[in-house]
Amino acid sequence: MRQIGLLGSPGTKRTLYLQQALEQAGIQPLFMDWKDFAAIRETLLKRSEGKLLIKVDPPSWDSCRLHKLDDLAAEYRQRLGELAQTGRSGRITYLNPPDMIEMLLDKRSCKRTLVKAGLPVTEELPGLQDGDGEADAPKGQPGVLPAAFAGKNGQSHSMPASSCLADRLLERMRAVGIFQVFLKPVWGSGAAGVLALRWQPATGQMVLYTCSLLQGEHDLVNTKRLRCFHDPAIIRPLLEEILGLGCIVERWYAKMEYRGFSCDLRAVVQDGRVDFLVARLSKGPITNLHLNNHPLSAEELNLPAGVMDSVHTVCIDAMKPFPGLRSAGIDLLLEKGSLRPRIIEMNGQGDLMYQDIYQKNTIYRHQAEMMKRWLQEPDAERFGETGK
Repeated sequence: MRQIGLLGSPGTKRTLYLQQALEQAGIQPLFMDWKDFAAIRETLLKRSEGKLLIKVDPPSWDSCRLHKLDDLAAEYRQRLGELAQTGRSGRITYLNPPDMIEMLLDKRSCKRTLVKAGLPVTEELPGLQDGDGEADAPKGQPGVLPAAFAGKNGQSHSMPASSCLADRLLERMRAVGIFQVFLKPVWGSGAAGVLALRWQPATGQMVLYTCSLLQGEHDLVNTKRLRCFHDPAIIRPLLEEILGLGCIVERWYAKMEYRGFSCDLRAVVQDGRVDFLVARLSKGPITNLHLNNHPLSAEELNLPAGVMDSVHTVCIDAMKPFPGLRSAGIDLLLEKGSLRPRIIEMNGQGDLMYQDIYQKNTIYRHQAEMMKRWLQEPDAERFGETGK
């Protein structure tokens, strides 16, 4: 006997709209609450009969304090590791394997995997000259974050301890001639802790876009409201705190524009195809839709057919380096002028799109179809291949 399970948080839109799609497909899922994880883990480990396919949704976090991000992420990674152990019996299958979810959560690991596969990405800030002792990846490979920017928990101490993290960042930007960058916590999501920085070294002028705000000396919070700062006295402490969390630093690429808006794309790729593609329009550099930015159907951009073909190809190819990954949200930009696509980041749980659930619910209906195939398919490992 086979059964469908959903591990998540009750009452969330993820849960409600997937359950709706499953019910329409004639499936009554077994719901498992993250709050009961210890008992759920033991039950899964001891399962002795019947097979279970589980969709894992992220737990709900109610903290806005970014200094808790590492601890929350570490706890979640541990739970994903424990879930991966339950799959070794052969009785538990996951829509997205827990180890793949974890790999995509790690922005640094994910980005390097994509680079190794030859996929176009928003590159990390290049290292200084070879031989500096700072690079923690093979020499000559562009876009690799040096260990010296691993933050307070990093292992590298190639610069003097008295040199603050913000100064070290600016020194690197000057050395490589790149004066606009994005900073992102390695384990962050939803624009939490993301900073977009422009700096003019000749004048010392800076501009910083972020949703983060310092309350007190070190209490860094995610306000979910985009702000712009020009005062170095405000910007430097923010840089210091974000770098202290451990982050990746990427080139800030000029994105295509649409009617005066900066524009990038969010794709949801499932079962070997692009199920959903939306443009995100913003007057600032951070385009996440929950920041009151504007969604637009990608078709309304009227992009050349060749560009759309490239976007679809890049999205589908991005799934291939991650074995067993059947669903992912992928953020891409199109470079201004050339319209060349570059992957910004991937999310193994990036399937919630309000523009979809309130209309056709395409994404979750497709997941329900995949799960229904698994219920009917003798070979459980092949249930996601028919759409390829």
